[in-house]
Amino acid sequence: MTDPSPTAADGQIVNRVAESAIETLDLAALAPPPPLAFDLAPLLYRGLVLREREFRQSLKGLDWEPYRGAAVAVFCSADALVPTWAYMLVTARLDGIAASVAAGTPDAVRQAALVDALGGLDWDRYRDVPVVLKGCGNDLVPLDAFVQATRHLQGVAAKVMYGEPCSSVPVWRRPSAPAGGASAAKPAAAKPAGVRPAGPPR
Repeated sequence: MTDPSPTAADGQIVNRVAESAIETLDLAALAPPPPLAFDLAPLLYRGLVLREREFRQSLKGLDWEPYRGAAVAVFCSADALVPTWAYMLVTARLDGIAASVAAGTPDAVRQAALVDALGGLDWDRYRDVPVVLKGCGNDLVPLDAFVQATRHLQGVAAKVMYGEPCSSVPVWRRPSAPAGGASAAKPAAAKPAGVRPAGPPR
C-alpha cells in the first residue's frame, strides 16, 4: 500500500501546511496584559447607594500606589445606579499615577485595547498572501476585532480565512483582474458598411 503522505527527496514527511504561503494572524496575541480593577462597589453605602460625601472621604483615604504605572479599569460590580461623576472623581485621583484609565470591566477594557492595537499593526506584511484569522475557542478576542481585522486585510491580503490553516472557512478573496487590465478600453464598434445615418431624405 502506497503512503499518501508527501515526502521530500531525503524521505522526510513534508508538512504542506507549514510549507504553504498562508500567514496566520492570532488576534489574541495582540491583547495587552489585563488592567488592574478598581471596583466602586465597596465604596457604596450598604452596597447599594453612592453617597457623595462619604464617597469623597473614602477616595481620600485610599492607597493609590498599587495603581502606579498600571492600566486601570473602573467599574461597579454591584447592581446599583452609579452617577457619571463618580467615575470622573476616580479618574481625577488616578491622574499622574496610572498609565491609563478606562471605564468598564477588566475584560471589556482589555478587549477594547486589543481592537485599538489593530490600528498600529503593520498590515503590509500580509500583502498579496492568504491570511487565516485565528480565534477558534478564544473568548478574549471580541467580535469587533475580527471585523476590523477583516477590513484591514481586505486592503492588502490576497485572501482572508477564519479558523486554522489546516481547517479554515473562506471569508473573502481579492477579485481577479479583468483580462487586459481594468483600464483596458473597449474596442470601438465598427459601423456597418453601406448604411447611411438616419435623417431626413435628401
